[in-house]
Amino acid sequence: MAEKVAKVGVEKEEGFLYFVDKKGNVACAKMSRGGGKKKGKAKIKVVAKVGIKKKKGFLYFIDKKGDISCAKMARGGRKKKAKKKKKR
Repeated sequence: MAEKVAKVGVEKEEGFLYFVDKKGNVACAKMSRGGGKKKGKAKIKVVAKVGIKKKKGFLYFIDKKGDISCAKMARGGRKKKAKKKKKR
C-alpha cells in the first residue's frame, strides 16, 4: 500500500523518466528508448526541489498525480520448502 509523502504536482513529459534522487528532490532524465542518440551519459535535471528524508526499506516514486509516494519494499519473497534427505 502506497503512502503519499509530499504534494508536488509535477507535470510529466512523454519520453522522460521521473524519479526521486538521493537528495530527496524530483528529477528527470531522457529515456534511452527515445529513438535518438544512444551514446553518452543521460543528462539529469532537477524538476522540483523538495528535500524529503528517505527511510531505509522504502521505495520512493512519483505517482500518477505527480506527487511523491512511498511503499514498503518486498524483501526475501516466498520461503522455499526444505529438501528431504535421501536414505542410503
